[in-house]
Amino acid sequence: MIKSMTGYGGVKLTAAEIEFSVELKSVNNRYLDTSVRMPRGYLFCEDTVKSAVSGHITRGKVDVFISAQSLAQDNMRVVVNEGLAAGYKAAVDRIADILGVESSISAYQIAQFPDVLTADKNEADKEKVQEALLEALEAALRDFDSMRVREGAKLETDISEKLDKIEKLVSFIEERSPQTVEEYREKLTRRMQEVLETTQIDEDRIITEAAIYADHISVDEETVRLRSHISQMRTLLAGGSPVGRKLDFLVQELNRETNTIGSKCNNSDITKAVLDIKSEIEKIREQVQNIE
Repeated sequence: MIKSMTGYGGVKLTAAEIEFSVELKSVNNRYLDTSVRMPRGYLFCEDTVKSAVSGHITRGKVDVFISAQSLAQDNMRVVVNEGLAAGYKAAVDRIADILGVESSISAYQIAQFPDVLTADKNEADKEKVQEALLEALEAALRDFDSMRVREGAKLETDISEKLDKIEKLVSFIEERSPQTVEEYREKLTRRMQEVLETTQIDEDRIITEAAIYADHISVDEETVRLRSHISQMRTLLAGGSPVGRKLDFLVQELNRETNTIGSKCNNSDITKAVLDIKSEIEKIREQVQNIE
């Protein structure tokens, strides 16, 4: 099953006493370009996150949004700056000595001075945090992939329908092309009769001219290659991602063979069929740009 390059996925998951919220969204891009936004305290996981993303995605501009909230009750601790507290106490005692008064400052009062007490988070086990984050990320990636698969199925159906139309037009060209040679032969015969004003025409000359013309406008090789490219595209569509670049190359080849047919055939019906094929190819090209 092919996958679309565009998609969205998200999940909320609690692990290791941390509630993670992970969201991913992507748009078309020639290569994989991953951008990760997460709390500063989790930046040590950034490379691991990008590695996990590249395990699921090969092309596209992917934005990953991660938020985390600790649910641990003992997550915070109060730290005493002992040196600063002692400095404040000594300073107050010195002031009492200078003023000749009794120093009666309490521990509570010292704790009110700036930076004596600071609140800090307990150092988390980075390995456990990383494992928990990866668990949430993998769940989000599965949700993300499921959407891309659904979109890919729609793209596959649409492209397959257009390939069917192209094949029908190719069949028409294969059927119409030999008739063009016969029409040329009859036209050539009439012109020679008009010029020579006689029905006595060199039949061998007519046959030779018709053969040269038939060789000039023959599109057998082009239609065979068109059918081959169509078959390859169907195989790729059925095989699954990543096939976007290969499909893009085959679209170029389809266009090349169609242009050659158009330049060879001087027939209005075939020209119309060629224009219709090119229209379908262009529609396929636009859809292929969305495939991973």
